Parts: sequence; C-alpha cells; structure tokens
Amino acid sequence: MAEDDVQARRAEVQQLLDRMARAVTGGDGRTMAEIWETPALVVGDDGVMAVGSAQEVEQFFGGAKEQYNARGITGTRAEIQRLDWPTQRTAIVEVRWPWLDDDGASHGYETSTYTLRRDDAGTLRLRAAVMHGAVEG
Repeated sequence: MAEDDVQARRAEVQQLLDRMARAVTGGDGRTMAEIWETPALVVGDDGVMAVGSAQEVEQFFGGAKEQYNARGITGTRAEIQRLDWPTQRTAIVEVRWPWLDDDGASHGYETSTYTLRRDDAGTLRLRAAVMHGAVEG
C-alpha cells in the first residue's frame, strides 16, 4: 500500500476516534449509536456483552458523561497505539484514552482494541471492542 494511502487510512481512523472521544465525554449517545454497527461485541475481563441494537448503544453511552464527570474526568483524546488493516474493509486499532480534567491534566487512562469495518456504504464503523482495563493515576 502506498504511503499516501496508509496516511489517509490512519487519518480516517483518527477522525472516527476523535468523534468517539467527543461523544463519550459529551454524553452523546446518539452519535455513539451512529459510530457502532450492530450487532457488535464488547469483551473484557468482567464479561462479554452482545450489543444488538443502536438503541442499546445510545442508552449505554448516553449516561457516560455523568459517570466520568463524577470522577473529575471531563475529556479524553484518542491515542492510536497500533493500527492494522488486515483487509480492505477491516481495521484493528489499539487506542489509549487518557482521562483528562478541566485543566487537561491526565488522571489515568484506559486502553481498548477495536475492530472497525466499512459498511456497504463505505462508512467506517465499530463492530467489536476488547477492553484492556484501566490504569488509575
């Protein structure tokens, strides 16, 4: 793949992740529902959750802002740690999400690996998430 294509794909993934960051910390469940394509799967040490509808995504992320704000977290940013495109339509991306306060200071982070897939219209959407866990501090 040409370097220009690699950079364009990385920028596209970053743009999607930046949109996720704004939606999660803003409590915008509707935008998160647009980003996820269902059915989807969330896997973590605490269990496995099948996500069957956009409404489930919207409800889950609609309350995220309050949960983060209660811990003093008002923002985040997507820091791509690794990005692979095993196929033309599928990307696997590992992302570090620092927990930021109003002053931009970090108070820990969480890391996740996402499987992204272009839908039939060509839009990159999230299909699976593996939660690595959180690091306080």
